[in-house]
Amino acid sequence: MDKIIFFIFIIYTLILFIITYLTARKANSSSFFQGNKRSPWFVVAYGMIGASLSGVTFMSVPGWVEDRYFSYMLTVFGFFLGYIVIAFILMPTYYKLNLISIYKYLDVRFGKFSHKTGSAYFILSRVLGASLRMFIVIFVLQKFVFNLWGVPFELTVVGFLTLILLFTMRGGVKTIVWTDTLQTTCMLAALIMCFVMVAKALGMGVGDMFSTVMHSKYNQFIFTDATSRLCWWKQILGGMFISITMTGLDQEMMQKNLSCPNIRSAQKNMMTFSVILFFVNFLFLVLGAALYIYSAREGLALKGDDLFPTVAIYHLAPLAAIVFIVGLISALFPSADGALTSLTTAFSIDFLNLDTRQDMTERKKIRTRHWVHACFALLFVAVIIFYYYHQDKHLIDILYQVASITYGPLLGLFAFGLLTKRQVRDKVVPIICLIAPVVCFILNLNSKAWFNYSFDFELLVLNGLITFLGLLLVSYPQKKTI
Repeated sequence: MDKIIFFIFIIYTLILFIITYLTARKANSSSFFQGNKRSPWFVVAYGMIGASLSGVTFMSVPGWVEDRYFSYMLTVFGFFLGYIVIAFILMPTYYKLNLISIYKYLDVRFGKFSHKTGSAYFILSRVLGASLRMFIVIFVLQKFVFNLWGVPFELTVVGFLTLILLFTMRGGVKTIVWTDTLQTTCMLAALIMCFVMVAKALGMGVGDMFSTVMHSKYNQFIFTDATSRLCWWKQILGGMFISITMTGLDQEMMQKNLSCPNIRSAQKNMMTFSVILFFVNFLFLVLGAALYIYSAREGLALKGDDLFPTVAIYHLAPLAAIVFIVGLISALFPSADGALTSLTTAFSIDFLNLDTRQDMTERKKIRTRHWVHACFALLFVAVIIFYYYHQDKHLIDILYQVASITYGPLLGLFAFGLLTKRQVRDKVVPIICLIAPVVCFILNLNSKAWFNYSFDFELLVLNGLITFLGLLLVSYPQKKTI
């Protein structure tokens, strides 16, 4: 089985390199950063599904059902509300200013210190979040394939990142838009096939399994206890601001949208993507409930991130293991290629100013960009190895907690810029954006003991609010705004 899985991985990787070769020919800086502004909106929308779900969703959302039941669907509804804000408030601003890096908006609105602070927080958040998404996939492949061959985890990580580095180095966004399409197709196909095979293992048809899940204890959406993390309004509010920050204020996700020819195409992409994502997440939850029902029937003590891979690889038909691994690999590459490209873009544009440098030839700019790309790949290697030795809870929980801390300042900065006409004392902005997440981190650790209150996704909103109020304290009126 391990040899079959490895063979499938090789075939899949070869297909990615063929797509890379076809899309990266005659690529230049505009291709890398903006896809030459020619990406079809429906291709971007479809590919973004895979980029948004990632290996963390593929593994952790089914395993999360035991703890959160179906309350996560309220979070997903919040995502949809957030995507409306992105499509009709944020993206028109980005297109109006013709941005490559969305954090240039902060430079235009407030000044260079705000600009650098916003970009730095994106880099921090994306490195931590994307590394976590990659880790879970590489860890499963290590456990079920490479450990059997005696390959050290560190070598596996280096090998994966080298492959990802090679097929993203030249084409950038132009390549990723098309590779994401392949990856989304494989991931959704794997989800549907696993759905069918779990139903068969339960001795049911798909319709019967769905009915069984809907009549099980897991079919609980709304919790009203305000002190609980699962309280309904926390889920909706948190989901809305998670999508605004992790998509609308995220260079990786917006870079793909900004590669569309115009704002109307980008808005069609965003709204189409948001509707499809709603139903896909629901399928993951139903699959998770079915897996728990199967696990209980078979007397398996499985829970959390171990549930899906263990059942698929060891307890279902051999085909299920292959399908699961294909889906997981499909979840790995969108997490890595888009992250590497967006980080390279943010650092190259926001800190090295490669888009405006007149003292560098195009060849030197490309060489510099390649070095930045390689350095971020090495950073990913280090962070993934760190996660390997410090794993102790649901990875999707960790991902959202990281986002709540690191994206809060971005939320506050963009909200202040868009909702007020005031100017800020630019040099003080980095201090405010440091204080807000530190306060939220301390509150998150102690809120249960101090206030008998547990934070969930709404911690992100509080983080952004503290940042917003801090900016208000150091602001002054201005007559001219962008």
